[in-house]
Amino acid sequence: MATPPIYLLSTAALPQELVEEAAQKGIVLETGAFIRTEPVADEALGTRIRELGRQPLVAVFTSTNALEAIGDGGAVAEGFGARGGRDWRIFCTSGATRQLVAERFGADAIAGTAESAAGLAAQIIRVVSGDAAVYFFCGDQRRDELPDLLKEAGLTVHEVMVYRTLLTPQKIDRDHAGIAFFSPSAVESYFSLNTAAEGVVLYAIGRTTAAAIQARSSRSVIISDRPGKDALIRIMIDHFQTNNKK
Repeated sequence: MATPPIYLLSTAALPQELVEEAAQKGIVLETGAFIRTEPVADEALGTRIRELGRQPLVAVFTSTNALEAIGDGGAVAEGFGARGGRDWRIFCTSGATRQLVAERFGADAIAGTAESAAGLAAQIIRVVSGDAAVYFFCGDQRRDELPDLLKEAGLTVHEVMVYRTLLTPQKIDRDHAGIAFFSPSAVESYFSLNTAAEGVVLYAIGRTTAAAIQARSSRSVIISDRPGKDALIRIMIDHFQTNNKK
């Protein structure tokens, strides 16, 4: 008798190869977009970013959304161009964000990287002099941890909000064995229309997202402190593949 498939849910879009990898292990990995982001469409902000792009400065990115918003053709700073930010010293989280920084600015522009906001703040504090200004390109739902740590260390932090996060809740009818969350906003969106059924295992990328889950559900949470969707999804796949063999 064939083993029935295990259904898992990701609250964000995933690369097709990851979905196919799960399928080869008897797991149906479904996805739903519970949030979406959009660049801030503001002429004054676009002018400011283009001006910053011509200056030497310390820039910080913790998401690909911010990078995409300020890139050439982005709604925030169209015309930023290939030469924009050529004198920036960039600190960023690892994974997809680091990869996109390297593609946009070159690997030599990366002054430091870390797997968490706290780790990235520690790198910046260690490397950047106390009188330097740090420009944190972020969204409207950005976490407090990184800017707070930098300010506590005496650094001047300029937060440049270049994108917004919008909730896109949807009702899920299927019972999933596991659900992966990648941000507190996705948690809020999911639980606005759904509950976590008895027995479902919840997964979170980072402790802030885990705290958001625990505020809305009594279910236990498995946490990945590594950035990037792939790492969390593979933890979830491995968990159910192992348990399915028992």
